[in-house]
Amino acid sequence: MVERFFSTTKQRYQIDVDQQHDPSIMLLSGPPSCGKTSLLFQFAINIASQNISSNAHYVVFITNQRKLECKPPYLSQGIDPSSDVLGRIQMKYVEDDEGIKKYFASFHLHQNFPSAVIVDDFGDFFNESTCQERYGNQRGRDLAIVRTLALCQNAITHANERLELELQFPCKLLLSDTQHGDTPRLLFIYKRWITSIFTIKGDGMGSFLLRNNTTSSSQGESGGKEAAKYSIALQYLVLEDFLDEAE
Repeated sequence: MVERFFSTTKQRYQIDVDQQHDPSIMLLSGPPSCGKTSLLFQFAINIASQNISSNAHYVVFITNQRKLECKPPYLSQGIDPSSDVLGRIQMKYVEDDEGIKKYFASFHLHQNFPSAVIVDDFGDFFNESTCQERYGNQRGRDLAIVRTLALCQNAITHANERLELELQFPCKLLLSDTQHGDTPRLLFIYKRWITSIFTIKGDGMGSFLLRNNTTSSSQGESGGKEAAKYSIALQYLVLEDFLDEAE
């Protein structure tokens, strides 16, 4: 499944066939400045590229506009910035968790659901003091995140029930979160709602390792490589190698 985050000549058929087996909700977690946004954007490109002749395959990319303009994603080499595929990625800019909740609260009104919804730096939309004041609780931020995850799950589940009846591929939700320290601070919350978690760690030599921590029961038939080594070089996202789990 880690191949979904990179541009490779071998993955196109695999993605088309196996997308239906992927978990509906996934999390990408890693330290600051490890290329998470670039990986998310390549994931979006791969999904949007699946059926270029159909308008059905589009991706919604939710992010903070100021943050994206300050640190834009790096594309993989060979990706044409003027490609029609990039036009199938709809950017939605929100300022806080209220913007995310409004989007998913009206998700059921879509006539055509996106193939994927991606939320960059999900946890950063939840301001600690604002959430504490809203809920009158010191753990207000955690409560806000839980309620928003529940809303997201309900929206994606409803969409996929409709898509299944229409014999279409399911919609995926991919979140990213910035990891501070050895483990994500909110991992105990994410695990309640998300069974497919990808983690990133630096290798100490300028490269990063992306690992798939999806449980075998959630992974289904999709299989795929379990780890990938990559780097950010000359303003490009560079895949160095896929690694076996034993490595």
